Amino acid sequence: MQFADSLNFQERETLFVEVILPLSLAINYTYRVPFELNEKVEIGKRVVIQFGKHKIYTALVKNIVQQPPEFYEAKYIIDVVDEYPVITEKQFQFWDWITSYYLCNEGDVMSAALPTGLKLASETILVLKDELPDELILTEKETLIVEVLHKQQRMSIDEVVELLGQKTVYPIINSLIGKEAIYIAEEVIEKYKPLLKSFITLNPFYKEEENLKQLFTVLEKAPKQLDALLAYLKLAKTEVSIPKNQLLEEGGSGQAALKALIDKDIFTVEKRQVSRLNDSHDEFEVNFKLSIAQQNAFNEIETQFENKDVVLLHGITASGKTQLYIKLIEKAIASGGQVLFLLPEIALTTQIVERIKRYFGDKIGVYHSKFNDNERVEIWNKVLNGSYQVVLGARSAVFLPFKDLKLIVVDEEHESSYKQHEPAPRYQARDAAVFLAHLHQTKVVLGSATPSIESFYNAETDKYGLVVLNERFGGVQLPIQEVVSIAEETKRKKMTSYFTSVLIDDMSTALENKEQIILFQNRRGYATILICATCGYAPKCVNCDVSLTFHKTSGKLHCHYCGYHQNSINICPACGSVHIEQKGFGTERIEEELSLIFPEVKIARLDLDSTRTKNGMQQIISDFQDKKTQILIGTQMVAKGLDFDNVSLIGVINADTLLNYPDFRAFERSYQLLAQVAGRAGRREKQGKVCIQAYDDSHRIIKQVIANDYAQMYMDEMAERKQFNYPPFARLIFINVKHKDANVLNVAAQTLANSLKAQLGNRILGPEQPLVARIRNYYIKQIIIKIEKSAAIQKVKSVLKDTIKDFNAQKDFKSVITQIDVDPY
Repeated sequence: MQFADSLNFQERETLFVEVILPLSLAINYTYRVPFELNEKVEIGKRVVIQFGKHKIYTALVKNIVQQPPEFYEAKYIIDVVDEYPVITEKQFQFWDWITSYYLCNEGDVMSAALPTGLKLASETILVLKDELPDELILTEKETLIVEVLHKQQRMSIDEVVELLGQKTVYPIINSLIGKEAIYIAEEVIEKYKPLLKSFITLNPFYKEEENLKQLFTVLEKAPKQLDALLAYLKLAKTEVSIPKNQLLEEGGSGQAALKALIDKDIFTVEKRQVSRLNDSHDEFEVNFKLSIAQQNAFNEIETQFENKDVVLLHGITASGKTQLYIKLIEKAIASGGQVLFLLPEIALTTQIVERIKRYFGDKIGVYHSKFNDNERVEIWNKVLNGSYQVVLGARSAVFLPFKDLKLIVVDEEHESSYKQHEPAPRYQARDAAVFLAHLHQTKVVLGSATPSIESFYNAETDKYGLVVLNERFGGVQLPIQEVVSIAEETKRKKMTSYFTSVLIDDMSTALENKEQIILFQNRRGYATILICATCGYAPKCVNCDVSLTFHKTSGKLHCHYCGYHQNSINICPACGSVHIEQKGFGTERIEEELSLIFPEVKIARLDLDSTRTKNGMQQIISDFQDKKTQILIGTQMVAKGLDFDNVSLIGVINADTLLNYPDFRAFERSYQLLAQVAGRAGRREKQGKVCIQAYDDSHRIIKQVIANDYAQMYMDEMAERKQFNYPPFARLIFINVKHKDANVLNVAAQTLANSLKAQLGNRILGPEQPLVARIRNYYIKQIIIKIEKSAAIQKVKSVLKDTIKDFNAQKDFKSVITQIDVDPY
């Protein structure tokens, strides 16, 4: 009796929960738990809460306490969503580090980490009143809404938009509320819906041979139904479950015949939950042998792991780093753990995904932004319950709920796409992966042919282990590299469009030999700008301080910053001249010019415009791999991990566009990109060729790429960075200050900079205008904080956070946006 009383008392205990909302809030809120939900509440579960007057969200329980909040009365939570926690304890620790290191809010991290399908928010629901007013006069559109609500009781605003075929539905809804015909309900809707498929099964009665014979006789008069039955029996020999759509395809008898068999109770239909993911259930074996150089590198990595948590694998292009990764992954999962394999842009590395899937079958999951919400939730759950032992993912995969991580591989660790720029948290996935490994007490391999200066510096200073693999797999030679002067060729009148005579000859030879070609131009679109030859007018974006790029496929002028587009111009709006010239060129223009030079050749383009669909990228790469296309033109996408055995020539159309960029990393990035592009050539038996076209053909970076001299590039860059105090000798933090009024912005940015200078002295630079001073109608000023390596970084960050908080609280600057970007590159 005493035990029952104490249990009852425990259930009546007053509990409070600290929750994280998917909103950028400076501190977390605390809510009260109703007694009946005491047993259900658990750290890591989602709970339904009301925030503000009407909005309902699902928040994550971070902490359970017994003290009420000090400054406000806690509201009650409405419900608990999950049976089991969707976030692990280590994930919360990881989120805390991201919040602290990158100076963002926990809600920002939650928004970035959780798939949209797990972040429920209220949707406005329209509900018809039980009793409508007597003299209700409705317009045609209002009548339509009311009629639908009579049938289905409630509608979301999205459904109203669809019903009326127009986006401006709020005035109509407002009118219906005013006429007291409807009211608004806030309701949380579970966004994740399992995918259900219909499966057909034969009535067990007809599994008896005698009964089946009789059924054949009966169905002789209905040949279509008989065909459907025969198709089912044929499939049943090899398939355990027969999907309805597969039966329709095989039988060719149509929906009517199938419906008749279901109505006669010969077939039954059962809806089952199936995975949206293309899981493969074939068994694969690792059946390749490492070369001597690879085996030595593998052994060295294992040795380095004894003393170092992070090892940098510096392997030249085509040295077989992927095979090393496979062997390391195989060893890690043999011990029963999980592996995270990070790739810079998952859509670009289809080949690596397929290659690794070939070895690990359905133990592997792929996670990236091209998956829809429901697919992302499925992958999340499969990682949480341990179904996936290996996860291949882009940067957001660091947030997945790993329970037993044994290894992290970061391929192409130098890639800038590991850095998240918008929105917060502005994290660098490579660095975050190193901390994640520390949390899980596991090891990291960073792989690259052209490591980032920071990673190589960490290896040089003994913070990371270093393993070098400088022999191409299979003894393939590095490509012959040649630089051609565009200025010289223009002078001698040897240029054909944008191509030097050398590149034209090389392309002709490759095509005659039935070999493939990749051309690299780091600009998409057709013409960089249109300009009036008479007055110099160039069309600019209405929202940003940039010129518009002409795209021939759409026939429009596009802004690559905000997405604005407008019709192209034939007449100058400033002076009325018809002399409009196209300056600069992108991948679209290269494609068109090349099709005039080689009209019989199949050409494909790989850039952001040609790969917008989920499988668009895969299709272009597959066609090139299957030799359906001979020439592939692309932006930097073509430099990222693609491996084609028939590519003998790489052409760089204009290397100067990379080198002349105002950024302290420009030379490092140029070297990496040119070396990576060059590495696509001659990756099997035959030595390939690289032709680099440039105006400044004697530039040191081009010479270092030609000589394949990473060490010299590293030493030159380090000397310069030491002189000007740039990373890795200093830490950088950028503060972007934004406002729609340039005058307000100028005052605000100067005020903030002065406040910071008062505390941090000459570490503060600016405010300055960035390269693009207005984006999406917001003017931008940038303050740079350069912190020496010896400084206490947490103290600097604390000062920065407090100063910005005080600045944001000032009445004059409440509408000013401040964004902090730690390690901005």
